Amino acid sequence: MSIAMKFQPGQVVATPGALAALGRAGQEPLFFLQRHLRGDWGEVDAEDWSLNDEALRDGSRLLSAYRTLHGEKLWIITDGEDDNGQRASTCLLLPDEY
Repeated sequence: MSIAMKFQPGQVVATPGALAALGRAGQEPLFFLQRHLRGDWGEVDAEDWSLNDEALRDGSRLLSAYRTLHGEKLWIITDGEDDNGQRASTCLLLPDEY
């Protein structure tokens, strides 16, 4: 399936805690990653949503927040761009792993 990505994620990684939470919920990381890449920032407040939209223009860090089907909070963080306009990585993690 092809999605309209608003940015390149760089290398995608996930913490053991995030993978365990997804496993408990029977969900795939790709479901949340696709939302993040489309610019659907999930359960962030209005200020963070606006900062993410601005980050698409200025290359700063991106943060999305979602809940699994079991209600566990999951964050996805994409690094800011380097001097060449590239983002190094995107990480799926639990908030307490930050």
